Amino acid sequence: MSNLPSRMSMSNTQLHHPLEHEDAEAVIIGGMVLDIHASPSIAANPGTTTPGKVYYVQGGVARNVAECMAKLGAKPYMISALGFDMAGNLLLEKWKSFGLSIEGILKDKVIDTPVVCNIFDVNGEVAAGVASVAALERYLTPDWISHFKSTLLSAPVLMVDANLSPSSLQVSCKLAADAECPVWFEPVSVAKSQRISSIAEYVTFASPNEAELIAMANALSGRDEFRPLKGYDKKNNLSPVSLFQLLKPAICLLLEKGIKVVLVTLGSSGVLLCSKGGPSCIKIPVDKTRRRGFGGELYRNVMKRFPSNSHSFSEIGRSSHLFAVHLPAVTASVVRLAGAGDCLVGGTLTSICTGLDIIQSVSVGIAVAKAAVEVVANVPSSFSLATIVDDAKCIYSSAKVLFHQSML
Repeated sequence: MSNLPSRMSMSNTQLHHPLEHEDAEAVIIGGMVLDIHASPSIAANPGTTTPGKVYYVQGGVARNVAECMAKLGAKPYMISALGFDMAGNLLLEKWKSFGLSIEGILKDKVIDTPVVCNIFDVNGEVAAGVASVAALERYLTPDWISHFKSTLLSAPVLMVDANLSPSSLQVSCKLAADAECPVWFEPVSVAKSQRISSIAEYVTFASPNEAELIAMANALSGRDEFRPLKGYDKKNNLSPVSLFQLLKPAICLLLEKGIKVVLVTLGSSGVLLCSKGGPSCIKIPVDKTRRRGFGGELYRNVMKRFPSNSHSFSEIGRSSHLFAVHLPAVTASVVRLAGAGDCLVGGTLTSICTGLDIIQSVSVGIAVAKAAVEVVANVPSSFSLATIVDDAKCIYSSAKVLFHQSML
């Protein structure tokens, strides 16, 4: 692309940081976005303004996940793109305050930093929004991503969000495959989730909600055969068993197309964790785990309070079988829901990188998501280790196997 600066030409625009690649944990590729949150204090009426509050919040799915991981003691390596504008400067300064590398963040005057404006309803749900994120596809290119091939060699996991163009997603996943690095795909939205179609064979983890799951299954099947769950108050009136049975065909298709683990997020109903084989089917090599600081304490506390062999499903492991478990959410004092899904992913990824198994990790992720919905920002300013471990133990202890039968 003619207006994309090469890495060699970035001496004046690309900042450097003393952190070395060897210190990186997860590699995160995707959007850094300035979110504008408008929250009415009363029910809004069309055609007029409504009293309320407007907040500027650091956002973007990939950025939120990375910030969450950083506050849990990890050192994610971010690959993204920002402009020399108000939004870009704000996002970059905040990122630098975490003490993380900025080498992977392309910054140039020709880039319009991504901005999203969300209008919430009085219950904290997004009622409407406008996204200006075209710069992510235009400048976060395969060429830029390829500069960081060596960073993936020591990474325990790569997370990509679906804001990337299909070609950038493919290059990212192929680089990860060459480095034997598992890939986590975050769908972002119903429309962008369909970008899974060209990379499913490379994806280890995917974290769709119900609507994104259906869209992904339709994209992978090449037919519009799956339908969203309509006519149900699905998260309140359907049991986890009923939800799983309704979503099972779409889940099975994703697994058959090569995705190893599918986490279907159900909001206040928790998470459906589905895979071929049991919770031990995916394990980060010991030499790639990181157990220092907060993350190390998290690992030691979880292993002490609920070790991986403390649940009946720990012995399930046949790769020809579909394994599905429901992990419940925990009661929270909800302020805003915008960052919950990203923090669930961030908490889960951080836990995986310490060496916890997938069930333990998702339990921690749900506990971290609870903390996120109780604050205005997408990511809390800090996390309580004791609270996270207590909540995660409760979630882990309440997890129930829904299905364990042959897929053949």
